[in-house]
Amino acid sequence: MGFRATILTLYPEMFPGHLGFSLAGRALQRGQWTMETVQIRDFAIDRHRTVDDTPAGGGAGMVLKPDVLARAIDDVAKDDRPRLLMSPRGRPLTQRRVRELASGEGIVIVCGRFEGVDQRVIEARGLEEVSIGDYILSGGEPAALVVLDAVVRILPGVMGNELSGVHESFEGGLLEHPQYTRPQEFEGREIPAVLTSGNHGAIEKWRHEQALALTKERRADLLATDAASQPVKK
Repeated sequence: MGFRATILTLYPEMFPGHLGFSLAGRALQRGQWTMETVQIRDFAIDRHRTVDDTPAGGGAGMVLKPDVLARAIDDVAKDDRPRLLMSPRGRPLTQRRVRELASGEGIVIVCGRFEGVDQRVIEARGLEEVSIGDYILSGGEPAALVVLDAVVRILPGVMGNELSGVHESFEGGLLEHPQYTRPQEFEGREIPAVLTSGNHGAIEKWRHEQALALTKERRADLLATDAASQPVKK
């Protein structure tokens, strides 16, 4: 059985979105992964199918009701798949966590809306709050698509060249080195000579040095990891 993604959302029509195209889309057609969307509103029991209410203690906006969301989660999450809640206050998504998720049988993702989700259902259903960045979206759906994009692309057999998922930013604790391709000269700029030297040891050394320099310049926080401090193997 392939990787199974279940999305709880008020807007199921937003899926699979861009994941229906390119490598992810072809993998979806082949059954290497599956996606199921669940309409949270279907689990409201009043005649107006109400899914939200005003915040306790006052304040702007609305909050997703715990009883409605709990019924939706209970209906689909009958296994041990991680239960993610897309939230700007969650722990930042990392490539390490992406690889952990990809190694499992699938995930359940709850897409929040409005001002958020009642804290009691987060605690009672063991939701893992995940953030894709320090900014606010109109809902969890775009963030869920980002998570799935990151996970699906590294599932076995999805990428044509499996090394493509290894030699890229964050996989070794560093940002990716610069990339070049033909033509040899472009607007007066040449491909660095080392890359066409045929000396694989020198090429790997150059790539590591470039990745280290870029990381120091743009994401020095990544250098605290053990992997980033390791010299390139010759």
